[in-house]
Amino acid sequence: MPEKNLVHRGAVDTAAPPVVSAALASTEVAAQHRAFLAAATSENTRRAYRSAIHHFQQWGGALPSDEATVIRYLLAYAQALNARTLALRLTALSQWHAYQGFADPAATPTVRKTLSGIQRVHGKPKRKAKALPLEDLQRIVAQLAALDTLKARRDNALLQIGYFGGYRRSEIVSLEVAHIAWEPEGIVITLPRSKTDQLGEGIVKAIPFGEGACCPAGALRLWLAAAAISSGPLFRPLNQWGQLGEKALGEGSVNAILETCATLAGLEYVPQLSSHSLRRGMATSAHRAGASMRDIKRQGGWRHDGTVQGYIEEADRFEENAAGALLGRPPARRPVG
Repeated sequence: MPEKNLVHRGAVDTAAPPVVSAALASTEVAAQHRAFLAAATSENTRRAYRSAIHHFQQWGGALPSDEATVIRYLLAYAQALNARTLALRLTALSQWHAYQGFADPAATPTVRKTLSGIQRVHGKPKRKAKALPLEDLQRIVAQLAALDTLKARRDNALLQIGYFGGYRRSEIVSLEVAHIAWEPEGIVITLPRSKTDQLGEGIVKAIPFGEGACCPAGALRLWLAAAAISSGPLFRPLNQWGQLGEKALGEGSVNAILETCATLAGLEYVPQLSSHSLRRGMATSAHRAGASMRDIKRQGGWRHDGTVQGYIEEADRFEENAAGALLGRPPARRPVG
């Protein structure tokens, strides 16, 4: 049976910094030091670590812990939780012990080998969101344009900006009017901070005006005019009476909006969609349209070529296919330029 948890509630916050040294004992200096230590880790990471530590304690694990307890925890959830989730839980435990100045029981060779064994026995392929093809986004846009409601205009602008900007859902909901610069060719969006820009150097993306069914800049202009938004968050909640909120949408709203709009358009794979489908869809569709890896990587803000290469290979599953050559399928011809 798990040990009884005797740890005080303060231990739940794995992001809490270590005890401040005597050299930083003054209240003002200590507070400043703690603020900088907290800023070194993103809020999403702190939230994930807090959840992991809470789960460990709810199971009955005490902090500080030991190797035997951590192994029992892994064995208890070896079948119930994905191995990647267990790896995150171990990282959170390691961080907690490191910050509190204790020996790390989650990093011992035996614990790591136990996790490797669980991965081999119970490992499952990582579930990936299905890429949203451009033609299906166009179907969604057409349905929303036909509705001509305030909510439809918001959803249309949000999905198009998210798609053609290659934004993560956290980035979409953090966009503000001040981040947008209107140019003759389209819009330039400067995002002050993102997952891949924790130091706040700023990420700049350009989205041209569209000439077909989709025009993200035009959709954004219609939404801002209809909602009379001149400052603050671009995308905000609407209540059941159509009244606009002042704060930004929550991250989870992006998934819900995409699901609702995809259902409205009659897409058959709605359960496979998530906010990441916008980024994947932009990458795969852009490759099929002839965009270079460099341009796709820049628009999506990806740091590693390997990530983009994975999307390109996904787009080429049938176009560059050895079996297709054997079956008499002609090679695909990509647009030039």
